[in-house]
Amino acid sequence: MKLDPNRRQFLKNATRTAAGVCGVGIILALQQKQSLARTGVALRPPGALEDDKAFAAACIRCGQCVQACPYDMLRLASLLAQMEAGTPYFIARDKPCEMCPDIPCMNACPTGALSEDLKDIDDARMGLAVLLDHETCLNWQGLRCDVCYRVCPLIDKAITLEHVHNDRTEIHAKLIPTVHSDACTGCGKCEQACVLEESAIKVLPTDMAKGVLGRHYRLGWKEKQNAGKSLIEERYPSGFRTMDARMPEGMAEPTYQHMQVKPGVREVTPPTVAPNYVPSQTTVPEATHFPDLDLPHTPKTPAK
Repeated sequence: MKLDPNRRQFLKNATRTAAGVCGVGIILALQQKQSLARTGVALRPPGALEDDKAFAAACIRCGQCVQACPYDMLRLASLLAQMEAGTPYFIARDKPCEMCPDIPCMNACPTGALSEDLKDIDDARMGLAVLLDHETCLNWQGLRCDVCYRVCPLIDKAITLEHVHNDRTEIHAKLIPTVHSDACTGCGKCEQACVLEESAIKVLPTDMAKGVLGRHYRLGWKEKQNAGKSLIEERYPSGFRTMDARMPEGMAEPTYQHMQVKPGVREVTPPTVAPNYVPSQTTVPEATHFPDLDLPHTPKTPAK
């Protein structure tokens, strides 16, 4: 029995369509799995939730923040991007954040993925600028560039110029751009303005740019600042404990007496409290005269 040519063509088309849909579904599933594993690689809009998982759960990929940006700075991640598809992000080298005082992108977010708790754009934490390459940075070469420093919206707060001795000239100082994490907003203006072909300073997600001090570390000066007093004074009001206080019960720290000796005079070491101690004798030789020094020499007077 022969199939109708039209029916045969219909079956072929249906098979191809089903195979195509399955293939696209598999690709999307793999991409989704990979994108969920890609955390901490994107610069988020101002006000984004700090926790990547919380942000990914709250963001519905509506794109309203992208539409609200008056400078077309924000983008939506594509299927091939290194983050979950549809996620809003920006590339600092291409277009940095212009630090709008009214934060329109945050106000346009309908789900709270861009938290309204951000009241001042200067308090935003989109990332953290890091001077990665000291070998190509012009200021590190001893030249005066300072572009990243001068374009910073929070100049002398987020970026300062620190003086470092110039070992090459021995008479000049290098003015090194130094980023302060407590003030840097991660806007990306420094990275965009860098005059090098590949920027020496880059804005990275904060968890990638900044280390974490172990909880077991205690910085004494910070602890004193936070507590208002020294931890040592709190535990030991009278100061550090002496060696006697740290010795096991029944033992005491040995005491020593400094000997005062004269040249050419035989002295006997004073006895100590130890019952079986045997005194020793110490002889200090007379000082040697060196004629080459042309120093006046006083002849020794014989003892009477």
